[in-house]
Amino acid sequence: MSLNLTGTRFYYSDSYNKFWSSGCGNMVTVFNKTYNLIGGCLQPSCRINNETSSTNGCLVKIPQGLKSFYVNMSISDYRRKRSCGFASMISIDYDLKFDISNKAYIPTRLQWGTPILGECHLNDSSNTYCISDGQYCWSMLSSKHLCVCYSEDFGYSSSCQESCPPHYEFNSTGFRCERKIQTQNKHILTSIIVGCSTSVGTLFLLLATWSMYKVLKRKQKIMLKQKYFKRNGGLLLQQHLSSNEGNVEKIKLFTSKEMTKATDSYNENRILGQGGQGTVYKGMLIDGSIVAIKKSKMVEGKKFDEKKVEQFINEVIILSQINHRNVVKLLGCCLEAEVPLLVYEFIPNGTLYDLIHNQNEELPLTWEMRLRIAIEIANALFYLHSAASAPIYHRDIKSSNILLDGKYRAKVSDFGTSISVALEQTHLTTRVQGTFGYMDPEYFRSSQFTEKSDVYSFGVVLIELLTGQKPISAEQSEPVRSLVSYFLDSMQENSLFNILDPMVVKDGPEQEIIVVALLAKRCLNLNGKKRPTMKQVAMELELIKASGGNVIEDHGDEEYEIDDIIHSWETNPSSPMSRTITTNSETFPLNSSF
Repeated sequence: MSLNLTGTRFYYSDSYNKFWSSGCGNMVTVFNKTYNLIGGCLQPSCRINNETSSTNGCLVKIPQGLKSFYVNMSISDYRRKRSCGFASMISIDYDLKFDISNKAYIPTRLQWGTPILGECHLNDSSNTYCISDGQYCWSMLSSKHLCVCYSEDFGYSSSCQESCPPHYEFNSTGFRCERKIQTQNKHILTSIIVGCSTSVGTLFLLLATWSMYKVLKRKQKIMLKQKYFKRNGGLLLQQHLSSNEGNVEKIKLFTSKEMTKATDSYNENRILGQGGQGTVYKGMLIDGSIVAIKKSKMVEGKKFDEKKVEQFINEVIILSQINHRNVVKLLGCCLEAEVPLLVYEFIPNGTLYDLIHNQNEELPLTWEMRLRIAIEIANALFYLHSAASAPIYHRDIKSSNILLDGKYRAKVSDFGTSISVALEQTHLTTRVQGTFGYMDPEYFRSSQFTEKSDVYSFGVVLIELLTGQKPISAEQSEPVRSLVSYFLDSMQENSLFNILDPMVVKDGPEQEIIVVALLAKRCLNLNGKKRPTMKQVAMELELIKASGGNVIEDHGDEEYEIDDIIHSWETNPSSPMSRTITTNSETFPLNSSF
């Protein structure tokens, strides 16, 4: 953990520092004070003699203006012992070939300002002074900012006049730069006379060209809308809609005027939330229906990001193929605005993340609610993986992407990074994307995303529901910082109930809690092939709810009685639509929708 420089004039230099680490077999990750991932590196595996195998540092770009950061070093493979290790931000000119054990501290560079290049414009209302040798001129722009001009003739007796910006002259008595006073009243009077004599003709010309201006203005608006439509991926969307690839449904194209009116000109009071993908507004359409309007973030600095257009069109196409009660419904989009807009059904009760981590007494998050929400998410992912026209991998499952409707039913959202794959494909090799804490380690290492990567992310959400804790917490001690590691350690040490949410312990049946925890453990297996499919997960959760947790018994880390049950359902086509399973002394019906 770094020194927090928030509230000071200092920040960590992005030019004179670098992140450096020693050790082996560790995964080093760096994130800022809001727990957003900055970067990281995976150290090579330990050698037999345990020598340090990482000496060149982490290739992490330090963002400008960084006020605080956290560096986390965790073991990349929990089956191996971690080596001694060290990771931190270090000044680039420091000799790193040293023994860490002999050092009490390491140096880091701080900055407190950035030079402003180009011409210096002085503030007329502020005092401006120059030093006696004429080398520098100082101007107070405000109580906190100072403008500096300097002469190129360093060391000589040049006058400060050479340092004054254009339209300023040097006052040798007060040692200051002052704006030049214009005294040519004659030229001003002449200009007035000429202006008056031509005003009548100018007025006539304006009246004559007013109608032409209106026509050109209208045409300009039309051309601008066409430009935005093309830039925002309209042609690509039309191509998909016309070809009807993947049974893409026809979606409504809203006008920019409709969107402006629906959001009251994008009033700040209508904002529902903001994130890396854009801003979401609450809107009302002409027919009175309430919707959520997502204004995509397409501009980075002053440059329009065409890659984000691809993500936008991808989300439109993906959502157009989906029709499931636990997936947020896309109503349409607008492509003729400056940035593209998506129009969704309005989901009023926020995100699952807020419900878990901001609990209140008015709406206790009971065990029944947690289990139901887990089942609804699992059913949605099972649908995406298996029942959609083409398999869809979500690629960013997390509690903040699960919305809750008026009855607190789960709705999976944010399909910007999702991918539709061919039926015969088993994986996709892509640039690693996702959210730290939810990301599949196997995908992180191999860049190959499979349906089991979504299973891992769901497993993280499941233990989030069980424990009420965040996937990554920099406020706790190091063993607790990764919720997955903390959960797996507690399972191994038979101390599961020590980390559960007090509401879960109080409200949930012990047997149900245990089997749900065992299911989460299987979802988090480092070997993706040993994880269950989302179909198996959905079935097991439904069965747990129906049987009270008595139907599943633990038979080791990899084998479960439920696998044999599900396998028998899948391989016996002659089985009736309604079946029962006997457990102990009770008989439970299975839903025919399976």
